Amino acid sequence: MSNTTATRVIVTGKPSRRSLVRKGRPEHLGRPGARARSRKETLAGYGFLVPWLIGFFGLTIIPMVYSLYLSFTSYNIFSPPKWIGLDNYVRMFTSDPSFIQSAQITLVYVLVGTPITLAAALGVAMLLNYRDKGAGFFRSAFYAPSLIGGSVSVAIVWRAMFANDGPVDNSLSFFGLDLGGWIGNPNLVLPAMILLAIWQFGATMVIFLAGLKQIPKELYEAAEMDGAGPFHRFRAVTVPLLSPVIFFNLLLGLIGAFQVFASAYIISNGSGGPAGMTNFITLYLYKRGFSDGQMGYAAAIAWVLLIVVAIIAFILFRTQRSWVHYSGDSK
Repeated sequence: MSNTTATRVIVTGKPSRRSLVRKGRPEHLGRPGARARSRKETLAGYGFLVPWLIGFFGLTIIPMVYSLYLSFTSYNIFSPPKWIGLDNYVRMFTSDPSFIQSAQITLVYVLVGTPITLAAALGVAMLLNYRDKGAGFFRSAFYAPSLIGGSVSVAIVWRAMFANDGPVDNSLSFFGLDLGGWIGNPNLVLPAMILLAIWQFGATMVIFLAGLKQIPKELYEAAEMDGAGPFHRFRAVTVPLLSPVIFFNLLLGLIGAFQVFASAYIISNGSGGPAGMTNFITLYLYKRGFSDGQMGYAAAIAWVLLIVVAIIAFILFRTQRSWVHYSGDSK
């Protein structure tokens, strides 16, 4: 600070405008009119946020908190909630075999269907990445099922295809495999559900394809000059550089698999059959809450599902440091 500035500070007790500018504070902020405009802009910004805040708290936070409260109560919609503490959670894990079966079936669906879906999507994306002629047509054809994925119409068509005397059953019978339909067979209905999930890999494939386009071809050429074969190039070049995309698709795939509902409801006609093999945890939650009227118990199931998904997401984010490589990373 110069002698003149220091003198003005001592005499007036306030820093000069020049000193404010030197300290990084714009000169115009000291004006009353500028401060009023700044406050108006801030209020306008908060005003634009109000609709989002209303939706966030009114449609997300408050319902979640209330559902957490209901999970500790006995509530059937027609009577006020009655506090029962941890009874719903104790019942869930100790005296409800249907919930245990539902959780097991959901885990099988998630742990088997998600990796196969990712592998199929990555394989098709790599084929399209190395093919220029007709790539647009094949990309659109593989992506088309995802545009209607999860809809009721797709589940109805899938149920008709895999039903007894359906196209799939008749085709297998032609080769001497008489399975009697997949939908009514407890041993085959879950694989049919997994096939439905795999068939809808288009969105995942497009994300993989975008990631593959970002990998420099020079790296493949250098690896090939060093004598690396296709498998070694895939392991040493493709997987490390594509690992952020793999992590993203894996996370979304796991969360989406835990939320499967519409296809299971349509294929089983809402029963979760045959033998409970399509009674995924979301369908079981729906039946307990809306068919049996046990809203408190259904809320407890929903929170258990939320906690499981949160734990899996936490584990993925914690372990990604060891296998996900970002551009410019020093690892």
